[in-house]
Amino acid sequence: MATNDGEMLLTVFLKHDQSKTLAEINAHHEQTGFWKKFPPDGIEVVSWYVMMGIGQVVTLKLPGHRLRDVNLALEQSAWGGFSTEFYPTYDFQPVWEGIKARQAGDD
Repeated sequence: MATNDGEMLLTVFLKHDQSKTLAEINAHHEQTGFWKKFPPDGIEVVSWYVMMGIGQVVTLKLPGHRLRDVNLALEQSAWGGFSTEFYPTYDFQPVWEGIKARQAGDD
């Protein structure tokens, strides 16, 4: 997935607070407005997966100047149900495809 100038990919780990039940986590997110606040309007969700026993992994595409908006949305609504980790991300698939194509040409 290519990004335009000034855009970035950000992978967010939303780790479940395992001291709480799913019902407690969901109630917390309802109370804090998590589902309304995250992701902020105008931020593209590239992927959103559940990792059993860990939580959720979300990859977002956003203009770099909106990074603070994503951070605030999570601080205001996710904490207490999730702990969070953030990883700047890039699409390696085109690089991998180029490597595979070069190696296929060497055969």
